[in-house]
Amino acid sequence: MADVIRTRGLVKRFGPAIALDGLDMEVAEGEIHGFLGPNGAGKSTTIRILLGLARASGGVAELFGRDPWRRAAELHHRVAYVPGDVSLWPNLSGSEAIDLLTRLRGGRSDRRAYGERRTRLIEEFQLDPRTKGRAYSKGNRQKVALVAAFATPADLYLLDEPTSGLDPLMEQVFNREIARVRADGATVLLSSHILSEVEVLCDRVSIIRAGRLVESGTLAELRHLTRSEVSFVHRPGQEEALAAIEGAHDLVIDNGKVRFAVDSDRIPQLLPVLGRLGVQGLTVAPPSLEELFLRHYGDEPEWVTDGSSP
Repeated sequence: MADVIRTRGLVKRFGPAIALDGLDMEVAEGEIHGFLGPNGAGKSTTIRILLGLARASGGVAELFGRDPWRRAAELHHRVAYVPGDVSLWPNLSGSEAIDLLTRLRGGRSDRRAYGERRTRLIEEFQLDPRTKGRAYSKGNRQKVALVAAFATPADLYLLDEPTSGLDPLMEQVFNREIARVRADGATVLLSSHILSEVEVLCDRVSIIRAGRLVESGTLAELRHLTRSEVSFVHRPGQEEALAAIEGAHDLVIDNGKVRFAVDSDRIPQLLPVLGRLGVQGLTVAPPSLEELFLRHYGDEPEWVTDGSSP
């Protein structure tokens, strides 16, 4: 599949500060791609460059094979964007803001289909479209932007912390809409602090730190970088054999129950050993995305694993 997004050696400087320091990233057509990193890693700067809202200081950034800085107007017809902190026109109602945002993208060519999608999305997101922008909470401002983004089909959705301010029920609505646009063939770049959201939705992830790519791949490919938790019940008198298991970390034996961690890529070698010991109730829990990040960012306490904002 062709790459919808491609950056090579992407650099962005703000005076002496370097926001992006040679970022290399690809997002393939039709995939949901998680874009992850702590605050200040360069995620929002990258998205602004991809939208043509900021000019790169060096390197290459392409959407659909085109330079977004030079071809922004053309590309925006194919792109839907939702930021993490939405500002609305204070005197426009939610309904008016949705229509205006859609027109700015060049949407609404099929007015009937647009109206049906718009009505459905307003109901799904439980948005009161009559309220003025100045009276909306942060979560409701996000809903306006999400309804506008999903009401007109796009080839690419650039979503920068899109569920910030939404409650868990609305996050489920968001997840269903992402699944819908993906089924329609769209590509999604999802920047998020909510690791459970990324784990549920994304086919591949790119992790950046200090403006550089540190890991990229499917979750299965990245999980080899951390450890799985193994637990089971053992027979009496096996303590020495358990203590001798190669590669076991943080072994705990408590009233016949055993728990330890093992590097995920050693699981195939471990299972025959446990089979010979005749263990019972064996469970192997794969590492979560949170554990992967703790290994990468153990010195940075900024990751959010529930629905709250940092």
